[in-house]
Amino acid sequence: MANIAFIGLGNMGSPMAINLVKAGHQVCVFDLSESAVAQVVAQGATTKASAIECVKNAQFIVSMLPAGKHVEGVYLTAETGLINHIEKGSVVIDSSTIDAATSRKVASALAGQGINFVDAPVSGGVGGAVAGTLSFMVGGSIDEFNQVEPILKTMGKNIFHAGDHGAGQIAKACNNMLLSVLMIGTSEALQLGLANGLDAKVLSNIMSESSGSNWTLDVYNPCPDVMENVPSSNDYKGGFMVDLMAKDLGLAMDTAVDSQSSTPMGALARNLYVMHAASGNGGKDFSSIFNLFNK
Repeated sequence: MANIAFIGLGNMGSPMAINLVKAGHQVCVFDLSESAVAQVVAQGATTKASAIECVKNAQFIVSMLPAGKHVEGVYLTAETGLINHIEKGSVVIDSSTIDAATSRKVASALAGQGINFVDAPVSGGVGGAVAGTLSFMVGGSIDEFNQVEPILKTMGKNIFHAGDHGAGQIAKACNNMLLSVLMIGTSEALQLGLANGLDAKVLSNIMSESSGSNWTLDVYNPCPDVMENVPSSNDYKGGFMVDLMAKDLGLAMDTAVDSQSSTPMGALARNLYVMHAASGNGGKDFSSIFNLFNK
């Protein structure tokens, strides 16, 4: 079993850390939210007064932070940055969803101090984090991937080596761009059926067994009361927030600009999610885009 420091206990980070504890690892957690820390400590983790104290003697450091500026700040800030306190030979696993350039910058700086790094953003939502069935998209060398794979397997079901540093972030941007397009298309189709007198459950079954089948329709249906235990049937509470989808689509568009790629559907999806967030829906689940197409 390993000594692991876990930095960042949001909706995703907390259940991920708990799964590491359940797997028998020695886990020290840190977050600015005392209640989030207490929740994980109650499951058997330990905590320290600072992230610096937490990473001492840690073989692996897992971080789950909101944005690239937070990742860079936590690791690279002069004097207080964790780069100055992580032991040589340790491995940083950053599961934040950020831009690839920041991941590469942090990886390079850490490598200069003898610290390994992988970017390992996740897919699967809060439900996947709780169940330990997340998908990890890992960017780093094959040796680094082999180092972190056993740790990731305690939190996820599908562990992919996407390529070198930054590749995990690019894979995540591509995945979430496609997810947003599918959610919008599914919502449009269901609303069209409803506007023409069809029953949403019946239409969902028809499309699920036909060529329109996709994950947002079959697993995460955006129409209320078609499925149990999905955010749409709980007033769009829980799940993956609209604000986060808008952020991820912004990362996808930045990636497209950098590579001079054409992403017209992704650009439209970003505009629709930004508009949806601006209408007061930022804290709702991203499937609430369904309501944008109400007749």
